[in-house]
Amino acid sequence: MPPRPPHPRRRAPHAPGTPALPVLPYRKPTLGRDYWILDDVLPDPDAVRARSLARTDWTEGYPHRPESWPGLRTMPALEAGELAHVERLVVKATGAERIWALDGAAGGTFNHNCVQVVGEGECEPRPHTDSRSMCRYAAVLYLNPDAPRSCGTSFYRQNLPGGVLGGNTVAAPHDNLAQALGARFVPPDSFTEDIAVPHRYNRLLLYTAHTIHSATGYWGSTLEDKRMTAVFFWMA
Repeated sequence: MPPRPPHPRRRAPHAPGTPALPVLPYRKPTLGRDYWILDDVLPDPDAVRARSLARTDWTEGYPHRPESWPGLRTMPALEAGELAHVERLVVKATGAERIWALDGAAGGTFNHNCVQVVGEGECEPRPHTDSRSMCRYAAVLYLNPDAPRSCGTSFYRQNLPGGVLGGNTVAAPHDNLAQALGARFVPPDSFTEDIAVPHRYNRLLLYTAHTIHSATGYWGSTLEDKRMTAVFFWMA
């Protein structure tokens, strides 16, 4: 993922008297405007998957090491020709004149075109947004042919006290969800699922990066069967 301040994580509910979280703007995620589903995106996804499984240069996250991010990562996911093919499809889908990935960033690691492998029990859904200063669009490419549909990606919105629904987007002057809420830690019921996009092998889910989202779930216990994805972050 691109460098972004840690997203809000679960903690005990607010103590009495704790100020309420700000209410964010809401924009109903709409297919073709806020997110795009591109199926059968790679001509040869099996080759990409086989190449990824053969990698030995994984960087370990939680629970292998005391990191805030889970599972395993390595880069690059796609070779130059494969990435160019995907980017042409992204430009066509969004109507952007051009897209580009930033070349590194101060204060973090830029994980564009990165393979991520996360198994069951290594993480729970963590609603967040990506950094507005680092990308306008983000995308996830599903690279496990056997992962269940429930291991896709979900969009979330705020779940406010009394069951009132709040917003789902981060706007200027804030760069990410933690800034917009003014808190790094929030009660565990602060978000509710709005739309779930099912997992499908060789599907690219593309979305506006300022919309609250998370992996819906994780799967597997070995490198071969864990949820494997490639993630991308573009400016436009």
